[in-house]
Amino acid sequence: MDCRDLEGDGPSESGDDDDRSPSRTVLTRGTFGLHKISMPCRSGTQPWPLLFAILLVLIIPIPIPGALAMRPGRVAQLRRETIDMFYHGYDNYMRVAFPEDELRPVSCVPLTRDPKNPRNVELNDVLGNYSLTLIDSLSTLAILASAPPEDGDTGPKALRDFQEGVAALVEQYGDGRPGPSGVGLRGRGFDVDSKVQVFETVIRGVGGLLSAHLFAVGALPITGYRPSSAGSDPRDPRPIKWPNKFTYDGQLLRLALDLAQRLLPAFYTKTGMPYPRVNLRHGIPFYTNSPLHASSPGAGASEGPPEITETCSAGAGSLVLEFTVLSRLTGDPRFEELAKRAFWAVWYRKSQIGLIGAGVDAEEGHWIGAFSVIGAGADSFFEYALKSHILLSGHDLPNRTSLSKHHGAERMDPNTLFTPLSDVENSPAAFLEAWHQAHAAIKRHLYSERDHPHYENVNLWTGSLATNWVDSLGAYYAGLLVLAGEVDEAIKTNLLYTAIWTRYAALPERYSIRDKTVEGGLGWWPLRPEFIESTYHLYRATKDPWYLYVGEMVLRDITRRCWTPCGWAGLQNVLSGEKSDRMESFFLGETSKYMYLLFDDSHPLNNLDAAYVFTTEGHPLIIPSEKWKSQSPPHPQRGHSSRKDMVVYYDENYTNTCPAQPAAAPLTGSATAARGDLYHAARMLDLHLLPTSRPGIGPGDVPSQFMGTSEAGFFPWTLPLALLPDNGTCSKVYQPLEATLEFASNAQQMVGGSSFNFMMGSQNLERITTDRIRVTSLSGLKLTMRLEEGDDKEWRINKVNGVPLGRDESLIFDRAILGDVSDPRFNLVRDPVVVTLQHLHRIDLLSRDETDEDQLDEDPISGMNTPVSSEASATGTEDTLSKGNTAAHKPANKSAPRSASSHISEFGSLVKSLLNRVVASLDPQDYYSSSTIIHGSSSGGMGSDSQYTYYNLVFNQTAVTSTGIGAAPLPPVDVPVGARIPEFGPVPGNIFAWKTVLAGGDACTTPLPEEAPRDHQVIVLRRGGCSFSAKLANIPAYKPSSKSLQLVVMVSDEPDETDDDDVEHARLNNLPPPPGLVRPLLEEAQFTPAGIQRRHPIAMIMVGGGDTTYHRLAMAERIGLRRRYYIESQGMRVRNIVVDEG
Repeated sequence: MDCRDLEGDGPSESGDDDDRSPSRTVLTRGTFGLHKISMPCRSGTQPWPLLFAILLVLIIPIPIPGALAMRPGRVAQLRRETIDMFYHGYDNYMRVAFPEDELRPVSCVPLTRDPKNPRNVELNDVLGNYSLTLIDSLSTLAILASAPPEDGDTGPKALRDFQEGVAALVEQYGDGRPGPSGVGLRGRGFDVDSKVQVFETVIRGVGGLLSAHLFAVGALPITGYRPSSAGSDPRDPRPIKWPNKFTYDGQLLRLALDLAQRLLPAFYTKTGMPYPRVNLRHGIPFYTNSPLHASSPGAGASEGPPEITETCSAGAGSLVLEFTVLSRLTGDPRFEELAKRAFWAVWYRKSQIGLIGAGVDAEEGHWIGAFSVIGAGADSFFEYALKSHILLSGHDLPNRTSLSKHHGAERMDPNTLFTPLSDVENSPAAFLEAWHQAHAAIKRHLYSERDHPHYENVNLWTGSLATNWVDSLGAYYAGLLVLAGEVDEAIKTNLLYTAIWTRYAALPERYSIRDKTVEGGLGWWPLRPEFIESTYHLYRATKDPWYLYVGEMVLRDITRRCWTPCGWAGLQNVLSGEKSDRMESFFLGETSKYMYLLFDDSHPLNNLDAAYVFTTEGHPLIIPSEKWKSQSPPHPQRGHSSRKDMVVYYDENYTNTCPAQPAAAPLTGSATAARGDLYHAARMLDLHLLPTSRPGIGPGDVPSQFMGTSEAGFFPWTLPLALLPDNGTCSKVYQPLEATLEFASNAQQMVGGSSFNFMMGSQNLERITTDRIRVTSLSGLKLTMRLEEGDDKEWRINKVNGVPLGRDESLIFDRAILGDVSDPRFNLVRDPVVVTLQHLHRIDLLSRDETDEDQLDEDPISGMNTPVSSEASATGTEDTLSKGNTAAHKPANKSAPRSASSHISEFGSLVKSLLNRVVASLDPQDYYSSSTIIHGSSSGGMGSDSQYTYYNLVFNQTAVTSTGIGAAPLPPVDVPVGARIPEFGPVPGNIFAWKTVLAGGDACTTPLPEEAPRDHQVIVLRRGGCSFSAKLANIPAYKPSSKSLQLVVMVSDEPDETDDDDVEHARLNNLPPPPGLVRPLLEEAQFTPAGIQRRHPIAMIMVGGGDTTYHRLAMAERIGLRRRYYIESQGMRVRNIVVDEG
């Protein structure tokens, strides 16, 4: 055998070169890339042992933890670079801008409110003249204080800076006490003449102060920090002396209370949702409809147009975390109740399909605009639904009877305008349920898998596509999905934002999925944290090194594109690289924080086993348990509350547990890099069309100094080649087949419609409900269908005449206009499984009896729903009832149930009672005309004919046909197209085919009498007691004729087996029957009682409804079948076309 060193000869690692055996070197791929392995071989030996050894090396890689795919030294270096990034911004802010709110990093001056333009809400909503950046940065400093020892003095320095920052803040705004110590250099607390946004002030100001307080007292962990108040109550801590000679005794908590109390006037609305803005000194004099307006001083009143009352779902519903912690720490219950009420006020306004809008009027409570999104306007509402559940878990419900120690004559409490929240609304389980329902609605109506999973913006009411762009704020959603246990969905969502970042080296405010470019010129990126936040959460859940490299990409791009000598600047244009002269406070409060925690795996906050959350501003919050110690991480007691009225929510249809970490891929250690859909998002962004040597941005979009280089290509550009599998294959990109059908135009088509038809803009379409559109004519109709693949392939109409349809929207076609259509692309098909069973009841409106008067005091609606007593069922009888109250077959049980005639009398009385109430509610003129019809007319006409004194009441019930060997086809009957049933008088005979009905019990013990099938066209049986085949075998043989047995109706004995709403939904949408209504199985051929196989098998259907349906059918005047139809295209059903039989 020829043995050669593939890399050339070299010294042996063995100590004895003379004894060295001949060897060859092979290359194999390991976790870190290609490795050279020297293997001995001998001349003249067979090659099989060597080949076997090579094969073992190739197929059995040495398991190496995935996290080691990025070397620990490199992770540590990235962590230190993140620390440097934070301090470059923080030190310059404290040197140049403090005590103002923010820093202008380009011009290197403070950034303050815009006093010359009060309506510059982009600036003035956030900046309140209370040192915002310092407040937002304190919790980041506290987190950096736990830096590992190998980072040198980083931890001790950050702790000193945290303590100095607290002291500096107290110096400016006082210690929150009512005495002289409560006055700082800038005044008493936050008594400033600033009109600010309630939402921004809560999440940045109140949240930042509370989080810093929890770190200061040891309720949140700082490595090596042992406050002298160990074991004391964080709500009222003992004084803690710091090395800077400052004594901390809860100043930040008192300042948070001061700031929150100044926001209370905004909650004086009739909806429970706060006004969007408030003046920290003067309240809300600019909202003229508020109950506080008359008593407000005029100093803060604004001039010009009225103040807008539009807020957003996020702004109104994302206050629960901060206000709940404030209430629990201070003992003041006002804030928690106000925030929860605002949350529920938004949630209770969701549309019928479960979606919430982005904009809402805080004063009137109606939605502003018709968009439903996951991003700007609604983002943190969903976040707080889930995180409120996490925060509240394991804690008692709030004590609504407790009094604040701050109460007094001037105590302001908007809660007095409302009834108290229920225990359900206060419970953590209710928030979890809200999250599950919100996520389910988003997944159904906003989630699209086309090309790569993403979330569209849809119509709030219908779910139809409104716009097809994603915004940078939506990048948070992947992190929220991680917390909810929806990790796979989170990975897919994050991949899209990773591809967008890779293309632009930032996230533009909006990216158009349709146009594959920045949407509408909205190309700025103000150093937002949402993308790195989700990346951090995904790494915590998966430990996949992929996310470390994504974090490195973000760090490198920020460093390259956003650095200035005086701080960090946002990008005004991600394409040109133009900087904005602003460093938003959240860059230090969130972006830097999540970046640091991503690279510090051993940080105590990353390993804290407690119900803590990050707010939407990135501030960690926790509700400390009553007994806690700062020396060890808090462990709140988990489990159910001792209160008996505590609600525990669980639904097996939703994700209730977190999945296990995905297994590391062989050789690479990254499960994400080995995904089959890895490059779907890159393809969606057309990254494969960009030069691989310039992976960051599209050609000519950004100067070359903003681009990076990559060993692996372009996704992300920091990814090393070793992280990608050699044999990686891509799964099929989901691009559903679409087809368009156009019908010929008829120039003589009638023009019509209604004022409700404005959304359709077409003369052959009419919207009848929010989810139903009637097609009045096929002339000029244009349908776009999408083939959806699931258990069965089905078409769905997603556009009609160019108008997008939501997933739950349906088109209603009258069967009359479909009669002449016969085309394989649009074919009318009779449903072989589902039919409509119709039974007619004729109520004599002229007859009056004592029951009529008694029924006037009852609820006719509820009576109609349950017209038959369950007495017969309760006694266990199986009486056989036939029309005319004749007992055709005596049951084994001799106790007689109520007769059929008594049921008819009671049922008719209820109907007459209802009609009398309707007539009595009419105007006098209408009353007399109606009475003429109902009670008859002496002058002839309609009242002269006794037929017109009968009111025709028809019940329609969904039924399913039988299946199996013994199943027989249904009789060839159907309701004629366009047939109408008159309200009064005779009914055409071709509508209801059968007149004679027999109710035959369960038909299990003995055969029915000979006259049963001979003299009755329909036999009604109860389900249960024996098999379906056994029931049919107890029906005697008979000679088929038009007057003999035509149909057996099997009635389920479980009255609540199926939900009426589910049955109706299935009927209207041409869907299979709900799970409770199963097709009866006839597993053997049909036989007579004598054991002879029937020459003419009996057709059978089954309905639900139990006793009520059983007795209704027994009382029916006539019974008929209406066949169901649906539309097929190329052999596959069109799911959302409903054929109306009339």
